Amino acid sequence: MDNLLLIFSICLLLGSFVGFMAGLLGIGGGLIIVPALLYLLPWVGVESSQLTHVAIATSLASIILTSFSSALAHHKRGNVPWNLFKPMLPGIMLGALASGFISEKIPSADLQTAFSIFVILMAIQMAFPFKPKANEQMPAFTVLFLVSSIIAIVAGLMGIGGGVLFVPFLSYCGIQMRSAVGFSSVTGCLIALAGTTGYIIAGLNAPDLPQGTIGFIYLPALFGIVISSMLVAPLGVKMASVWPTAVLKKIFALLLMVIGLKMAITA
Repeated sequence: MDNLLLIFSICLLLGSFVGFMAGLLGIGGGLIIVPALLYLLPWVGVESSQLTHVAIATSLASIILTSFSSALAHHKRGNVPWNLFKPMLPGIMLGALASGFISEKIPSADLQTAFSIFVILMAIQMAFPFKPKANEQMPAFTVLFLVSSIIAIVAGLMGIGGGVLFVPFLSYCGIQMRSAVGFSSVTGCLIALAGTTGYIIAGLNAPDLPQGTIGFIYLPALFGIVISSMLVAPLGVKMASVWPTAVLKKIFALLLMVIGLKMAITA
């Protein structure tokens, strides 16, 4: 019980940091939440064989509410190109739902190694942003379906909303940046919702899970992260107009690089 309360309290602090950085730099929280949970969850008896799955699933579940509030704000500003959902929504939902079942088949150590590589790549992208040259013509329906499925699977496996992948792709397709960000905020919510469902179903009969889990989702950590991140995110948004976000992004990218390398070494 003491460890449970300690983890809940730490996750309140973690959620505050994640919410603030999300509002300040416009980044998803999964790249920080997952490494933190990989360190914290063994305290409550999560075995190494399930550790990475629980960390990623809990991170993905925490994205549901935070991405919903972001999506609602973008919708009110007219930033969401709803017409894109007809060709891409089926792939998004199918890929996200499948991610939980695919994850179950991957050993925890291999999943952690894949996540660490992903973190390093995202750190490089944040420090030296890749801006693809816009293509004036949208891809065919089949291409949009396949790309959205792949992005949703990767996002679900990594415990993120997928914005870091959708925004560059949509920018390449000629979509304006504000519309690409608005679209990714909605898809982040959908990926988190479908992916969380997949992780819950896939983890229902998983062995070695402690009390307080639903499938692969560890509820005390989830509640702590969500409560504080929702409250603190607006403060980060406010500070974004005052603080030097370009410099802070590079510092944060360096932090992610260190985290990714450490995880790769210890996986």
